[in-house]
Amino acid sequence: MSFNSEYEPFFQPPGWLVRPVWIILYTALIISISLVYSRREDIEKYGFIVTVFLAQILLNLAWPTVFNSEQYLISLVMIGAMVALSSVYIYLTWKQLPEASKLMLPYIAWVTFAGFINAAYYIKFRT
Repeated sequence: MSFNSEYEPFFQPPGWLVRPVWIILYTALIISISLVYSRREDIEKYGFIVTVFLAQILLNLAWPTVFNSEQYLISLVMIGAMVALSSVYIYLTWKQLPEASKLMLPYIAWVTFAGFINAAYYIKFRT
């Protein structure tokens, strides 16, 4: 299968929508981690929180390469890890900085949605 195939799940959003959504999501992520950074002296487990955040961002940045190389199962696992790490970040910041936590919720929703799209590709093209 070539990535240039005509297949797209019926629920895949149009390409013109994806870029603005990611601009909004990355802006929210930057604001969230900036809020954590601005209160770093007051935040319990600050180093661990930042590590979790950076791990999920690195997975997020690596994901398109893995998905576009048609490694759909690996990219699906990566999405699961992104959601899990983001959930840990939310859990660790919720009581201390609820506004930083809430900024992550749209990201989790979008990445979860991307997981359904990824799963559709995996089911369609698994060998």
